[in-house]
Amino acid sequence: MLNNAINGKILNVNLSSGVMEAESLPEEMYRNYIGGYGIGARLLFDRIPSGADALGPDNILGLFPGLLTGTPLFGSRFQVVAKSPKTGGWGDANCGGDFGPFLKHAGWDGLMITGASEQPVYLLIEDEKTEIKDASDLWGVDAITTEDTLKERHGKKASIACIGPAGENLSYMAGICNERGRLAARSGLGAVMGAKKLKAVVTLASRKILAGDDKEIRALVRTSLDEFGPAANFFRTFGTTGITPVSAMSGDSPVKNWGGAGTVDFPQLQELSGDKFNAKMDRSYACWHCPLACGAESNESENPTYPYPKHTHRAEYETACSFGTLSLNADIDSLQYANHLCNAYGLDTISAGATIAFAIECYENELIGSEDTGGLELTWGNNEAIIEMLHRIGKREGIGDLFADGIRKAAEKLGPKAEPFAMDVGGEELPMHDAKLQPEYFTTYKLDPTPSRHTLYEGAARAGWAVPPTAKTRNEFSGRGEHHKGAAEYMHIVNSIGACMFITFTGPNERIPEWINAVTGWDVTHDELRRTGERIANLRMAFHVREGDNPAQRRVPGRLVGSPAQEVGPHKDYTVDGDTMQREYLAACDWDQETCMPSRAKLTELGLEDVARALHG
Repeated sequence: MLNNAINGKILNVNLSSGVMEAESLPEEMYRNYIGGYGIGARLLFDRIPSGADALGPDNILGLFPGLLTGTPLFGSRFQVVAKSPKTGGWGDANCGGDFGPFLKHAGWDGLMITGASEQPVYLLIEDEKTEIKDASDLWGVDAITTEDTLKERHGKKASIACIGPAGENLSYMAGICNERGRLAARSGLGAVMGAKKLKAVVTLASRKILAGDDKEIRALVRTSLDEFGPAANFFRTFGTTGITPVSAMSGDSPVKNWGGAGTVDFPQLQELSGDKFNAKMDRSYACWHCPLACGAESNESENPTYPYPKHTHRAEYETACSFGTLSLNADIDSLQYANHLCNAYGLDTISAGATIAFAIECYENELIGSEDTGGLELTWGNNEAIIEMLHRIGKREGIGDLFADGIRKAAEKLGPKAEPFAMDVGGEELPMHDAKLQPEYFTTYKLDPTPSRHTLYEGAARAGWAVPPTAKTRNEFSGRGEHHKGAAEYMHIVNSIGACMFITFTGPNERIPEWINAVTGWDVTHDELRRTGERIANLRMAFHVREGDNPAQRRVPGRLVGSPAQEVGPHKDYTVDGDTMQREYLAACDWDQETCMPSRAKLTELGLEDVARALHG
């Protein structure tokens, strides 16, 4: 229906039977859960049997655009949801590019894929027409080539979400790729897609969800753009990579597998500056209709050792750190090539880079030797060895098989001596922001159903959202719980509408209710949306604890919190009091201190009586 952001239906696909059915969703579903992983959490809690095998046919893989995705009001993202093979509980992954808008324009607010095919297949969606097609010729093909091949087959206007060899090989670090390098990367959901033998989803759309001549919406877009702050220009110029050197100097970016300090261990930091990355670029790049255009695509590599092709995405900050600061690698060509290879294999760059840094430290401490690596010298800053290790992980070959499922699985096989170097929480590799600089990251990394997720806390101003202020200095640990609860629930709204956090970081985030109302005809307020964010938070946690994981009992690496404290650098003699923050955050959420289970009273208050019965009897 034109001029409404809601299609009102999703597509259910059973790959075991081949049956595909449209399902109407009531408007109340959108009002209560918005879109993206909000609706995904509601449907997956209802439909995935408790205890289902994450890589089995009963798991459901959902792909859900946000409520504003595909509209002119700054929505471009979609979320993938499923039970995570990595954690055994709730899993989601967030992605930009053009797939989310195309799916909405084709008439669908989500896909729910269950069962498993016996042979490789792909799903073709042409507006209302849907078909399951043979993908045997694409199995084993990298994600970038798969996308190019399917565009040749179905037209350049097709949008493709696909997996590479990592997903086919059921790597827990596998993601789902679109636009030749935008990855829904976390939670190991590429392995879920691979287990279902689903190589790709191809989407063709003949319309837009909102008519382009709507004068009121165009005026709202213009006035909103007028309020974007100066940070928008920084992102347009450098993308996220522009912050890498200063972040490593300040102690935000981890260095030397979290055991070092940029000021001491990585004097080559300025080699990773935004200007030096930009010197390799050919043109700027934006996700679908994004006004920031924070991406860029490269010229063809002039370095035969690292032959990334023309139009390789500029490495993001997380990639520049995971393959750079973590391993003491200051060679931009090797970082760009690592980024290209992760996109081709369909690997999460955070997890892959962090796992290789872990492997280097295991090698340095003789937990693995050259006889295990096939002669590969895994030493700090050894760029060529890092790239070769990435190939082996992507293919599950040799030593790569040991590390292909990430740090936690490898550490369990290597034994207790590997634990000090294992920088994961709950099986998910830590991202590239240090809780010793921003203590709320400790709570996010440990206690969110999807652990180690930096995009579920954002400390910028949120005018109109009534998020309480946090403590004034990083040495104050009490008094952060209510702030963090409100900030996390705000991010659930940002994600569920399909907005990039940089849009809401640089733009007028207080206008989000106005944006929603303009494309739905609703009258939502900040208060209603805050309650919706809380509802989504509780539903994600309810799914997670139902499946048996307990975030309160997760192991936290000592290096994340400064235990023991570092002796040099910006975090010298500093230790995070995680116990205080955990206790106050769980109390603020009304989640059990021992199990993280949402209370019956809280679930009932949020209109989740059925969830309360499922958890509490």
